[in-house]
Amino acid sequence: MKIVFLVASYGTIYLMFFKFRATYDSSHDTFRVEFLILPALALSLVVNHAFTVMEVLWSFSILLEAVAILPQLFMVSKTGEAESITSHYLFALGSYRGLYILNWVYRYYSEGFVDWIAVLAGVVQTILYCDFFYLYITKVLKGKKLQLPA
Repeated sequence: MKIVFLVASYGTIYLMFFKFRATYDSSHDTFRVEFLILPALALSLVVNHAFTVMEVLWSFSILLEAVAILPQLFMVSKTGEAESITSHYLFALGSYRGLYILNWVYRYYSEGFVDWIAVLAGVVQTILYCDFFYLYITKVLKGKKLQLPA
């Protein structure tokens, strides 16, 4: 699965930077990612299981993943709408969070294990998706374009 994940990630990066580069609209992409990266990095130095390079990097990746959707949601809110394919993509990204929640429940009942860093980051990520999920279910699934209320 790691190999599939890496190949899919590199494929996505290739598509973004080469094949579909002309679809990038820099005038709407004004989110400053350093406002996500720096706090996630600082927090990962404080909140980790052990102060080792691998644990800090793992904590950083979990914390950054929790807020990584914010630039896309910011872009959707700035433009006021999202294309159908973008809406489906964002929904798929958020839906996998539901699988994580099922994994947490399974691990708790089968192993008695709770990873509070992953759970709290997951809760933050799920909360960030809630408004989008509501709009997706009420608009896109009814065949309408995802437009944010003015």
